[in-house]
Amino acid sequence: MIRVVVADDQAVVRAGFHAILDAQPDIEVVGEAATGKEAVAVARSTRPDVVLMDVRMPEMDGLEATRRLAGSGVAAPVAVLILTTFDLDDYVYEALRAGASGFLLKDVSRDELAAAIRVVAAGEALLAPAVTRRLVEEFARRPAADRRLAGALERLTPREREVLELVARGRTNSEVAAELYLGEATVKTHLAHLLTKLDLRDRVQAVIFAYEAGVIRPGGP
Repeated sequence: MIRVVVADDQAVVRAGFHAILDAQPDIEVVGEAATGKEAVAVARSTRPDVVLMDVRMPEMDGLEATRRLAGSGVAAPVAVLILTTFDLDDYVYEALRAGASGFLLKDVSRDELAAAIRVVAAGEALLAPAVTRRLVEEFARRPAADRRLAGALERLTPREREVLELVARGRTNSEVAAELYLGEATVKTHLAHLLTKLDLRDRVQAVIFAYEAGVIRPGGP
């Protein structure tokens, strides 16, 4: 069973997500929280596989709660899947930097929500198309690459850099495999190696790194 904590300041929203997820044969809601502070406490006590986190909550917002549960330096990070009403929410970029593994809009269907929980619980990352656009727009406003990060690219082999570029452009493992004429297992190996070399946790962080290091440019081919 995939264990989930639902954190949202609106009781009716929590109840709705709770009902949707508990109806799934492989998902169990083990806790609820109405504030970011409660979300951190409940997640630390129940140790779920995924925290379904609202962005805007009282006491502590979803950004800070995510940082405390999944941020850099957290000894036993918990996967955080963020849901928000706002596709251009100011918190999108910072939430990903804080350690969120996924970002979806609240108008997601019940099947899409359950699928997203499974993806994040399996250790993958997930971004809604609108969120990906928001992320690209953020980097489009940045004129120059971070030279320190660009130097880190020297640790990668040419093939690993190709995989990084395609992942940053939103390709799935199977699409990367087809484009580079590789087996999907080989792509997964290259991805695992480059994440280790760059000290990144998942695909979301790889996308952020690729833009910051200037591997690709918004609007490029």
